[in-house]
Amino acid sequence: MERRVFAALTAGGHADLTPAKARLVARIGTNGSRLTDLAAQAQVTKQTASALADQLVRAGYLERVPDPTDGRARLLRLTPTGRAAADLANRTADEVQAEWISHLGKRAAAELRKTLTALREVTDPYA
Repeated sequence: MERRVFAALTAGGHADLTPAKARLVARIGTNGSRLTDLAAQAQVTKQTASALADQLVRAGYLERVPDPTDGRARLLRLTPTGRAAADLANRTADEVQAEWISHLGKRAAAELRKTLTALREVTDPYA
C-alpha cells in the first residue's frame, strides 16, 4: 500500500513527501496539532519532528498558526497543498483497500482488518 500511495503522490506532484514527512502530515488534526504531540505520535524526537515540520512549512504543506487555547503555543495546520496531498494519499489507500476486498472477499478482508487492528493495539501506543 505504501508503495502505491507514494507513487500516486509522486505522480500528483508531491514527490518531495518522504515517508518521514508523510508520517507527520498524516497526524495533523483537523484544527491543527502541536509539534510535541506530532513528535510523540510519529514516535520521533521533538528535534526530528521540528526539522521535518520546518521542511514541510517551506514546501508549502503546513503552516504555523497561533493556538487559540494557549497564546504562547503554535499549531501546525495543513495548507491547501497539504490537504490535497493528504486527500490523494487517502483516496489511493481506499483504492488499494477496495482491491484487497475484491481479492480476499468481504469476510476475509474484515477478519484481516480486525487482526491488524488488534496488533496495532500492542504496537502503536497512539492507536
